[in-house]
Amino acid sequence: MEIKPKVREEAVQIDDIPWKPFPDALSRGGIRWKMLHASPEMGAWTAIFDCPAGSSFNSHFHVGPGEYLLTKGRMDVRGGSEDGGDTVVAPAYGYESANARHDKTSFPVDSEFYMTFLGPLSFIKEDGTPIVVVTWDEAQRAYAG
Repeated sequence: MEIKPKVREEAVQIDDIPWKPFPDALSRGGIRWKMLHASPEMGAWTAIFDCPAGSSFNSHFHVGPGEYLLTKGRMDVRGGSEDGGDTVVAPAYGYESANARHDKTSFPVDSEFYMTFLGPLSFIKEDGTPIVVVTWDEAQRAYAG
């Protein structure tokens, strides 16, 4: 049996990474992002998102769990508390379990959050049919694109 190499540690200066538009096919309202890390050994990826007032992510579900830190603004997850979901106001932490479905995630005010996805994120049609599955390697390609 061959001994596998250790994955290298990594540190990034967030201000040195350019903001890029998050794909329009997956969001509305001009969301931007910075890809911070991809972890092939865990199938995870980490990014920070800049979400202008009125922006939103299209319907999706978390194939694996995820954790976020809302550093600025407000996020209405799963439609917000008025729709049976969660409304979080910065500073706030959130955990999304595997298979959590989000038909509506929106930002009524300028907001920013950091998130690690521990597995793919599947963007879906209303009936749950996948449109695209964003894995750690797909996230890298989308950001580099």
